[in-house]
Amino acid sequence: LSKVEEEIGTLRQVLVAKERHCGELKRKLGLTPLDGLKQNLSKSWHDVQVSNAYVKTSEKLGEWNEKVTQSDFYKKTQETLSQAGQKTSAALSNVGSVISRKLGDMSSYSIRHSISMPAMRNSATFKSFEDRVGTIKNRVVGSRENSTDGLHSPPGAGEKPPQDNAPF
Repeated sequence: LSKVEEEIGTLRQVLVAKERHCGELKRKLGLTPLDGLKQNLSKSWHDVQVSNAYVKTSEKLGEWNEKVTQSDFYKKTQETLSQAGQKTSAALSNVGSVISRKLGDMSSYSIRHSISMPAMRNSATFKSFEDRVGTIKNRVVGSRENSTDGLHSPPGAGEKPPQDNAPF
C-alpha cells in the first residue's frame, strides 16, 4: 500500500511538471486560454452537428419548413404582410416629406424673428398648432368657467389680466 501511494505521489509530481511544461510551450507559441476555449467549443459544436439526433432533427425541421412555406395560408399571410409593409413605408415617407416641407417653409425665418412676425402668427400652420395646444390645455387644466369643484382663485387673482409674455 505504501509503495502504491508513493507511486501516486510520484505520478502527481510528474503530471504537474508536464502541465507546467505544456503551459510554457503554449505561452511561447502565443496560445492563450481563450484560444483553447474557442478550439474546445468549435470541436464540441462540430460533434453536435454530426450527431445522429441533430441530423435527424435538422431533417425533420427542414421537412416541416418546406410544408409550411408551401402552404396557401403562409403565402397569403406573406403577401398581406408585404403589402402592409409597403403601404406603411409609403405613408411614413409621405409624412416625412410633409414635415420636411413645413419645416423648410418655416426655416426661412429665424426663430426670434418668426415669433414676433405677424405673418408667422397668422399662418394656417401656426393657428392649427395654437388651437391644438389650447384644446389640450383645456382638457388637462379645465376651463375656469366650467369649474364646479368649489375651488376659488386666490385673492386678487382676478383683478388684473395675466400678462402674456409667452412666444406663442
